Amino acid sequence: MSHRVNDDSSSTWETTPPAGDGPAEPTTRFSTSGSRASSRSSAYDEDDAPKFSRKKTKKKQPFWKELLVIFSVALLLTVVIQTFVARVFVIPSASMETTLHGCTGCVNDKVLVEKITYLFNDPRPGDVIVFRGPPNWTGGKQPPNFVVGTLQDLGSMVNLSEPSGTDFIKRVIAVGGQTVECCDDEGRVLVDGKPLDEPYLNFGGGPRQQDSFEKVTVPAGKLWVMGDNRNNSSDSRKHGDPTPADGAIPVENVVGKARVIVIPVGRWGGISDFNPQTGGK
Repeated sequence: MSHRVNDDSSSTWETTPPAGDGPAEPTTRFSTSGSRASSRSSAYDEDDAPKFSRKKTKKKQPFWKELLVIFSVALLLTVVIQTFVARVFVIPSASMETTLHGCTGCVNDKVLVEKITYLFNDPRPGDVIVFRGPPNWTGGKQPPNFVVGTLQDLGSMVNLSEPSGTDFIKRVIAVGGQTVECCDDEGRVLVDGKPLDEPYLNFGGGPRQQDSFEKVTVPAGKLWVMGDNRNNSSDSRKHGDPTPADGAIPVENVVGKARVIVIPVGRWGGISDFNPQTGGK
């Protein structure tokens, strides 16, 4: 005969031999009291453990720190864009008038110079380019280091500082291997013996007459550049020292191609890259 006993602390099953003859069978007992004790101990431990039910609120950063982060990110993006993509330059002189304005007492043009084009192609005749002046253009003046130059350029954009003085903007007239001379009976510059078609030239309302210069063959890897305000431009004609060919500037000095006038708003628009050797084609 068997029976089951249940209580709050244990469960026991006992097996007893039936009455009668024969050897007694061993008694089998099963208990769950240890398991329940373990369960109670676990519950007790959980009740006694410290509880952190409240979420910690993140402390808000001071406004000046947020402003500093925003300013730093903006400055970093500006430097990256100006270094690899495009950059704004101020035109400080009248050598490119009236294509570009640069004059005393007025708002000088600020132009967007794009740098991507010349990663894949060399400058061609008619392109208006910004370039770093070689020593015979700058009188030996060295360009500022990267940090100073960037800050100076940013300041010049808002008229807080002057441009570096080592960057120039002119129009490409001829490339390496071509011969340039002045002038035919109509006052036109000749390249490889053919007169140029230059509708962008400015003679200030006077006769179409240009300052003459010695015939020169542009060295390989260099560019012959001149200003649109032809008789008021210190360009390749003026910097041929010690030889006329030294007035040409190295292609590697080209910063980028001037694309758009961005300031003043009233002059906002594209900058012509009319090819004078092919009549714009």
